[in-house]
Parts: sequence; structure tokens; C-alpha cells
Amino acid sequence: MYTLHKNPVGIYEKAFPANYSWDQILLAANQAKYDFVEMSIDESPMRLDRLQWPPAQRASLRSAINNSGIPIWGMGISAHRKYPLGSANAELRKTGLDILYRSIELAADLGVRVIQVMGYDAFYEPSNSDTEARFIEGLITGTRWASAAGVQLALENVDTLLVDSVEKAMRFVKLVNSPWLQVYPDIGNMTAAGYDPLDELPLAKGHLVGVHVKDTRKDELRGVYLGEGIVRFLEAFKLLSRLDFSGPIVMEMWAELERNVDPIGSLTRARQILAGWISEAWPNSQLE
Repeated sequence: MYTLHKNPVGIYEKAFPANYSWDQILLAANQAKYDFVEMSIDESPMRLDRLQWPPAQRASLRSAINNSGIPIWGMGISAHRKYPLGSANAELRKTGLDILYRSIELAADLGVRVIQVMGYDAFYEPSNSDTEARFIEGLITGTRWASAAGVQLALENVDTLLVDSVEKAMRFVKLVNSPWLQVYPDIGNMTAAGYDPLDELPLAKGHLVGVHVKDTRKDELRGVYLGEGIVRFLEAFKLLSRLDFSGPIVMEMWAELERNVDPIGSLTRARQILAGWISEAWPNSQLE
């Protein structure tokens, strides 16, 4: 259960070995003292199949959540790399919208609060004014669906030029102009793209629903161990505290990139490092 005087800290699903069941994931997250897990809907058949789960399978996951006391707070739709909302290919675009619709439906059924929408108008094809216009149309449609379901959408800054900063993400939030589309920035992504989180994060004040954290280096987004990259975490956390941000912080890691073949140990150590920074930035937000 959440403790409401502290920033909840979550862990990305892919930090766990791919063969882990949801019972194992939630148990390990609890033991490592995370407050919740963020689910991934990527382009793999295994994770896309979740959008077709029958009621019994959804009920089984809800039971695992209840038994562990660890909710699935967020969901990230990285499948939109392969099926982007702005694609020039009508079938890919239709699939991307269907993924968004079914993700919102699944989130509502599982009690997921926030869906992180990647800022990709296109990924494996050229980006232009047409792909951007179709992306905006997709965001407007998805926001309408999300508002009907009571599920929050939030745009993430990514590794393509259209939305590689908080400032650019906020442009789309203002265009859509709905309380159901906000910003979910990734501090590691913006640092790798050459942006300073201390300049970027204030631009989203009043629109931040969560923050993704991972260490990065220039043009190196994955596999950089926490504390070995260039991200200014403590300074960014202190800034977030001054901005009165008290929302969720999500650690993004990948078990497949674990160099010591000990993913659970690594995510546990990452939680301990985050606890120190959070305690310093938010003195009243302590790890219990």
C-alpha cells in the first residue's frame, strides 16, 4: 500500500527476468522495497497478447496484485515504435490506435492509473508535417478514450526530434488541452539528447504526473548503471522538490543488460541509491 507522505518509487517490468511470472515480479518488487511496478506493452507478441487477455486472466493478475500489495501503477506503450500513431501506412496507424484503445481498456480493468505514451509520430519511417498532424489526431482520439475510462495519459520525451525534450512534449499537451493528457518526462532521455533537466523540468510544472529515471550518456540510452552516467539525479530531485512535485518516480532498468547476471540484486541496489537521493531532496519522504 502507498504511504502518502512520501514519493512512491516504482520499477519498470523489464528490470525482471523475462521468464518471471507476475507473482514473482510483484514479490521481488515488494522485497526490494519498491511501491509499484510499471507494465510494458512493447511490440513483442508476448506483451501485445496482454491486450487480448480474457476476463479470467485479468482477474488472476488482479488477485496477484491484491496478494502482494504491490499495484501496477503505470503502463508504457513502446509498441508505438513499430505501430506509430502518425505513420503514413494506414494499417500501421490503425494498429497503433487499436493498441492505444486496448491499453486504456486493460489499464482501467487492472487499476493502472497512468499510461505513458511515447512521443513518436514515426520511428522506422521519416517524420514530417504529415506524420506530426496524424500523431496529434491520434493523441486527441486517445485522450478522449482515456477520459471516458478515467485513465491518465502522459507524454514521454523520447529519442527522436519531434518530442526529445519537455518543452516539445508540452507543446502537444497544450495543443490537446485536456486534463487527461499530461507529461511524464524521462530525465535520462533528455540528458542523453543534450538537454539539462534543471532547465527542462520547470517547463512542465503543474503537468507532471510521474518521472522516469535511468542513467545515460550522450546517445546511450540503455545499459548505463546508476551513478556511472552523466545524469544529475540529486540536483534534478532537489529541483522537483522545489517545484512541489510529490508524485511517482520510476526506475527504468533492463534485466537482459545486467552485466553481473544478478538483475534482482541490481534493482535492489538501485532502490537503495534512489532512497538516499530522495531522502536528501525530500527530507520528509523516507524509505520505510
